Amino acid sequence: MIRWAAAALTGLLGVSAPAVANAGSPEASDSVLNNPDRRVALRLHAELGFLGVLDHRLQLGSNGTYVDLRRDVGQDTLFVFGRVSSDLDIGESRRHSIVFLYQPLDLRTQAVTERDLQIEDATIAAGTPINFRYGFPFWRGSYLYDFLDGDREVAIGAGLQIRNARLEYSTQDGELLRASRNVGPVPLLKFRGRGFVRGNFWLGGEIDGFYAPIRFLNGGRTDVEGAIVDASFRAGLAWKRGVDTFLNIRYLGGGAQGTSSRPDAFSDGFNRNWLHFMALSIGVSLR
Repeated sequence: MIRWAAAALTGLLGVSAPAVANAGSPEASDSVLNNPDRRVALRLHAELGFLGVLDHRLQLGSNGTYVDLRRDVGQDTLFVFGRVSSDLDIGESRRHSIVFLYQPLDLRTQAVTERDLQIEDATIAAGTPINFRYGFPFWRGSYLYDFLDGDREVAIGAGLQIRNARLEYSTQDGELLRASRNVGPVPLLKFRGRGFVRGNFWLGGEIDGFYAPIRFLNGGRTDVEGAIVDASFRAGLAWKRGVDTFLNIRYLGGGAQGTSSRPDAFSDGFNRNWLHFMALSIGVSLR
């Protein structure tokens, strides 16, 4: 049933196998990385571009200000965006894939506050020059099963992401610093698809996401609502020697809301953080 649905989806997309073999195809005899006679194949991917903040709001402390980070701390500019990942394809048909991803994300801004901001137990008065840091790099490991053979892909799987969040407000005179840190696991569901449209031109898409309303799923000790969506659409060209180039547009969204079981001395532990980011990048893959 699942195989039939995958084949039907591919037919609706109108994709067909081209003369150029894709990353997971055993026919990729000119690959710069892989021997087609082996049961495993490695793929490497890197992309670089810019990220824009569509909307980002943060509250530290139950009595804290729900800060609009675009308006209040200067996140209304573009930031450098990049990520690196790898796929290890396993099996004779290479339908099983283990994916590893590292996503750096460290947004640092400076601003002069236009209104009073309550951050945990401290008040930053209007007119104060401040520094703000939103650091949220993450590592992600995933498993995918591809239902199609050859140069087309319709794959479904799951993964685990390790978050490493650090949020900091500081005044530029060094008199005040308030910071929140959080490390923990986030489970994910994953979908990925790809197909050649004409010649060596291909289109692909990918979604990682999850919603976790309880502590048993989001890695915390208290009931914290959390969600993540990492969705992308890309168009690329497959070249000789197993090299692909592509243009990618990505949406990153989600956040969390709840109270930590181990708050610091300046806070009651309540955090609320919801974001919507958009990134545009160019990339290269070796297969």
